[in-house]
Amino acid sequence: MTTSHPATPDGRYFVVKGRLWRLSNPELAPDERERLVKQLMTARRQVGAARKAGDQDAERAARAAVDQAKHALGERGPVWWTDGAPDYNRKMAANTPYAAWHAALQQE
Repeated sequence: MTTSHPATPDGRYFVVKGRLWRLSNPELAPDERERLVKQLMTARRQVGAARKAGDQDAERAARAAVDQAKHALGERGPVWWTDGAPDYNRKMAANTPYAAWHAALQQE
């Protein structure tokens, strides 16, 4: 994870423009994570190529591959943590229990 986007203290999300984005499952084995990230990057390149070519069917298939990789990484779908805490993926930090933490970041 790049330091330009702060991660929440519990390591579940990173923040971009005030919005929470779920981090991948830290329990994934390094080789599995690497394989899935490569799969994700390939699918993202395929989305771009399909858009450039104007091929809607290929774009749809590539977007499905992106979604599949993100699910496998734990960034979408069921949460990877087991304490029962809700998912705030894609929510504005100010509207979540992370509001005070995020506000303190803004003051630094």
